Amino acid sequence: MMNRDNPVWLITGCSGGFGRELAKQVLARGWRAVVTARHSATVADLLEGHPDRALALDLDVTDRRQIDHAVTQTLRCFGRIDVLVNNAGYGYLAAIEEGEDDAVRAMFETNVFGLVDMTKAVLPAMREQRSGLVINISSIGGLRSAPAIGYYNGTKYAVEGISEALSYELKPLGIDVLIVEPSGFRTNWAGASLKQSATHIDDYADTAGARRRQTMGRSGHQPGDPVRGAQAIIEAALSDTPPLRLLLGKDALDLAHKKLEMLRNDFDAWERVTLGADFPPGE
Repeated sequence: MMNRDNPVWLITGCSGGFGRELAKQVLARGWRAVVTARHSATVADLLEGHPDRALALDLDVTDRRQIDHAVTQTLRCFGRIDVLVNNAGYGYLAAIEEGEDDAVRAMFETNVFGLVDMTKAVLPAMREQRSGLVINISSIGGLRSAPAIGYYNGTKYAVEGISEALSYELKPLGIDVLIVEPSGFRTNWAGASLKQSATHIDDYADTAGARRRQTMGRSGHQPGDPVRGAQAIIEAALSDTPPLRLLLGKDALDLAHKKLEMLRNDFDAWERVTLGADFPPGE
């Protein structure tokens, strides 16, 4: 559970989106925050008016030396870490066949392995405290896949699986895990931070190609409000019983229900075959 007595938040990816809004709201509540970005100059403005409660650090989550430095500086400055927000990450558009190996691997390094390395670096302090909250920013794309974002889906499915296992391991130690699954929000995800394959295969024009165009066309017009989204995350963090998964946005809720329906339909339709794969009773 999160300590509520002047908690210390360590947040990755604060140059925009949820990371930036969370940092602003955490500091506005009088709490302490370590705000990080690849270039800390981009988040220096968040420290204004909070000289004793805020710290800005350079942090590339694919650089383990910077991760260790960020954790060490946080503990040196504030003495504890109550909440880790793994927000750093980005999207990549490509049909699976169009994916470029180096770009795909780079995204996995940030979205998955960077998240894991940050978490592993923070957990010793949380285990010693016997309290804490790890917030992993996933996506509705971690529950339901779509054309053109299959590799991004893969990173978020990995975050979902790792986070769920982590929750079972940490709960007995007084540490909670919260997986946040937003749908479309007005962040830089579909704008400046979005990457995509330079390869376009005509056969995918009506599937992945159409999704690419739709995604870029919606940038700046998504229904999700990052300010309200950050408020929702803090509300869940303050709960005595935070959920394992927090959907954000009506689209996320609708798509999650459709995924449940799709799973149920397949499970029910193939129940006979499923059960027939076991040895008969008594054998």
